[in-house]
Amino acid sequence: MNRSFLVSSLLSLLAVGGVVTSLRADAGGSFNKGQCTFNGKKLYGKIQIVSSFPDVKVQEVSSFPDVKVKKVTSFPDKCGEWQFVTSFPDTKVQFVSSFPDVKIKYVTSFPGAN
Repeated sequence: MNRSFLVSSLLSLLAVGGVVTSLRADAGGSFNKGQCTFNGKKLYGKIQIVSSFPDVKVQEVSSFPDVKVKKVTSFPDKCGEWQFVTSFPDTKVQFVSSFPDVKIKYVTSFPGAN
């Protein structure tokens, strides 16, 4: 093989790798701890669990959560307070076992972002 072919192939692979990396970063979204949002979707309020087309993919963990979640039945107006509903949600979440957007831990007191 000639050297220019190898260099050209290597540059093509690097370019494709850069595009894939940037696509993953865009698809990954962003968690805003200060505003308690993911891609602008609230991580508090009325939450609906869905199996497809979620606003946020969440994983329940036992340690190092992004948000500590407290289940409430009314006035879910603080970070981490979730009122589960079946219609008219503020945010739709899908529970996943890998590659979550946000990791949560259920608590009985002191909800919020870590």
